[in-house]
Amino acid sequence: MSAPEPPSAPSVAFYVLEEASAAARLRLVCRITDKAYRAGQQVLIWNPDTAELASLDELLWSFGDDRSFIPHELFAPGAAREAPVLLSAGPIPDGPLEVLINLAPALPPCVTRALRVVEIVDGEERRREAARARFKAYRELGLQPQSHKVPGGEARA
Repeated sequence: MSAPEPPSAPSVAFYVLEEASAAARLRLVCRITDKAYRAGQQVLIWNPDTAELASLDELLWSFGDDRSFIPHELFAPGAAREAPVLLSAGPIPDGPLEVLINLAPALPPCVTRALRVVEIVDGEERRREAARARFKAYRELGLQPQSHKVPGGEARA
């Protein structure tokens, strides 16, 4: 399956959790990733925080029930891409991206190559402030980000 051409303007969705918990944030990433994977979409999860990315890597191996295994790998330039879900703290794959999940405090450098950008925000004030700045930055790029509140408990696997 070849990757689709990137749109002139990616869709951007902010999922805002009530809970102020990095764990809840990562569980929601797993849920959204699982949904995209089951829809046949390739996913890049971008997070320059290598410790948090390692935690997410572990969580993706054991997420949910036995049916919810999410095949993934850490992206390495030049290596064969075998998994539909890539995690990266630095290098970015070439070409268009179907789903880009951003866990960084700033816009990812590849945002304009994505069909869909997903931002996950928990209730921690520092991350909320950074999310507000990203929301504004998307608008300055001419994009129309959408915001979705995620009630407590919905991030659970």
